[in-house]
Formats: sequence, C-alpha cells, structure tokens
Amino acid sequence: LCFAGKGQRVLRSRGDLDGAWAALGGVPCILEQFVAFERELSLLVVRGRDGSTVHYPLVENEHQGGILRVTRAPASGVTPALQARAADYGSRLCHRLDYVGVLALELFEVGGELVANEMAPRVHNSGHFTIEGARTSQFENHLRAILGLPLGSPEVPEPCAMLNCVGVLPEVRAVLAVPGAHLHLYGKAPRAGRKVGHVTVTGEHQLAERIAQLRALPGVG
Repeated sequence: LCFAGKGQRVLRSRGDLDGAWAALGGVPCILEQFVAFERELSLLVVRGRDGSTVHYPLVENEHQGGILRVTRAPASGVTPALQARAADYGSRLCHRLDYVGVLALELFEVGGELVANEMAPRVHNSGHFTIEGARTSQFENHLRAILGLPLGSPEVPEPCAMLNCVGVLPEVRAVLAVPGAHLHLYGKAPRAGRKVGHVTVTGEHQLAERIAQLRALPGVG
C-alpha cells in the first residue's frame, strides 16, 4: 500500500528504475507523471443522505519525508473562484459515487489550477484542525451525514493549524503552555515516522508565532 511516503519512489532518471523496483519488492506498480506543484491543498466535503453537501475551506499541507507535518487553515491566497472550483469537484465526485459522509480531496496547485493528487473517502488527517478550529468538526459532520441529520456549519471562525506529532510523544505541559493549543494523543507506542498524536492551535493574530513555538518542541510538526 502507498501512503504517508511509504510504498513509492521518485524516478529522476532511467538509472533510478532498477533500485526503485527492488525497493518496492518487484511487485506490479502504477507509474505516475511527476507534477511540479507549487503547494498541496486539501478540501473536505461532506455529503448527507439527502444529497446535501457542505465544504470546509481549502487548507494548505506541508510534508516532510512524505509525512504530513502541518496543515494551515484556511490556506492563504485562495481566491473565491479557486475555492468554488474545488467545492464543485468535491460535490460532483460525491454525487457520482452516491457517497455519504466526509471525503477528502488532496489537490496540487499548479499555475492557479487544481490537479487531483488523491482522494480519501473518510475523515482525514488534514481535517483534524476542525476539532477545535471549525464550528463543526469533521467527525461530528461525518456522524451527522451517515445518520441522516442536518449537516453542521463548516465555518472556520479564525485562522488555525494542525501539527502532527511524529516519532516521539510530546511533552504535554510544554504543548499546553502555548496559548490556543490542544493536544490529542492516539495511545500508540512511538517509533520513527509514526504519527502518535496531533496538536491543534488557533490564533487570529499570533498563529505563526504559536506554530513556531510548537515546532520547537521535540516531535511536534
């Protein structure tokens, strides 16, 4: 399986082919064209049993080593037209699949256009910011959707972010000392490259400073 930087290799020349084939176990693979994207955005769309949909704002994702490290919401510099285009893609996909619940679309921004990277028919790591950062979390809206209840507001009242905790358990007191920070741990044993939790943080005027404070802590972001 290919996820979070695992099960994939970048081929920069023909000389990389044999090594990549061996590293992937010599099994059938999918060859994809490399996209020189400017940034990765993602969109959460929720579709109810009655066909109604709501969309969260586009968010910007930052990766290291193929692992999502930070999601910033909403993404900076997104025009209303770009948000509307992403929302249209998400809605049409959900309707064609007759899908109910939360679906995440990962999108590359290339020259003002959106190129699909992948979709995840479930609540998504890049949507964890919604727990404290949105009027209705992705988890609540997923339950509302599958239970046939009215969908909640996806509004994000102020800028916020999600930082994954990777490889080591963070120092709880240090995380919670940052204003607006909330720590969520998964009960997993830490190991290299493993997501063991995440932090959400809000702050209209001091978000960048708070993200920097959190990223200075071992294992955060």
